[in-house]
Amino acid sequence: MEKTFTYGVIGGGAWGTALASVLARRGDTPQPVTLWAREAETVEAINHHHENRPFLADIRLPENIIATSDLTALANCNIILMVAPAQFARPIIAELAPLLSPDTSLVLCAKGVERGSLKFLSQMAEEYVPAAQIAVLSGPSFAADVARGMPTAVTLACADAARGQALCQAIGSAGFRPYLSGDIIGAEIGGAIKNVLAIACGIVMGKGLGESARAATTARGFVEMQRLGIAMGAQAETLAGLSGLGDLILTCASLTSRNFSLGHALGEGQKAEDILGQRASVSEGAMSAEAVRLLAEKHGLDMPICLAVDNILAGRESVDTAIENLLARPFTAEGTN
Repeated sequence: MEKTFTYGVIGGGAWGTALASVLARRGDTPQPVTLWAREAETVEAINHHHENRPFLADIRLPENIIATSDLTALANCNIILMVAPAQFARPIIAELAPLLSPDTSLVLCAKGVERGSLKFLSQMAEEYVPAAQIAVLSGPSFAADVARGMPTAVTLACADAARGQALCQAIGSAGFRPYLSGDIIGAEIGGAIKNVLAIACGIVMGKGLGESARAATTARGFVEMQRLGIAMGAQAETLAGLSGLGDLILTCASLTSRNFSLGHALGEGQKAEDILGQRASVSEGAMSAEAVRLLAEKHGLDMPICLAVDNILAGRESVDTAIENLLARPFTAEGTN
């Protein structure tokens, strides 16, 4: 007999809603899923119309998703997926932590680095929640695909192997396949860095530099991901897996990606503040680029593509100047720093 799980999801955007849909459809007897959203209109739309038009238009949601704006409604959940963006997660985790029992698993599903502290979500969460209760879910996954039930595979990283196995069984289904890892920081680094690199690839395509240039940017960007990952203790196989290279390939190749589309608009000549000001959803790469640059500096690493993206977003360089500077770099051997 399958164990009964009680599910909660924090975050009423596209990814949170998609993950709630996965949980609401799994198993022979689907369980209620409590979805916390900050916006009252989102709660109203999900509960009464079973849809989330601002973030997942034209996708019917399972009726056993119950939306709320009261965080205490998640107190009885034994699995909580935290999907709020990295820059807004800290106060929510701080408020949530006293509600958690020792058996509750907190699965971190956003991708980014907190500004100021330069902490990944697991490092931030450990200030409030025991490390043994924390897991990370990351990988190549567009929210609309996941919400529609299209086949998806992700990394689920957890330091506690037994808890990780239980989470894979509790979250996974035929169409949503988690692969277990013990490398939490590796899964997080892949998810955060690929967002910055996706902006770079979008700029390449927006400028009309061609598919070969995009492939080169993706491959050399992966080297930068590896440099930071290894410096911070990540495992090479994690960076080469679903949450690293897999997510990088997906995000650097489609306008469906918020980060790629941001870069594409930058490459076409639009200004970052204008693009971001028109969007309801968060482009995590734009929020994390500065933190990634500072992490590279902290560890003494050469990450020129990520640096160029941060320079463009901060207005220190134009797109054209950043490209010229990258193309003027000295020739080196592959595999060197």
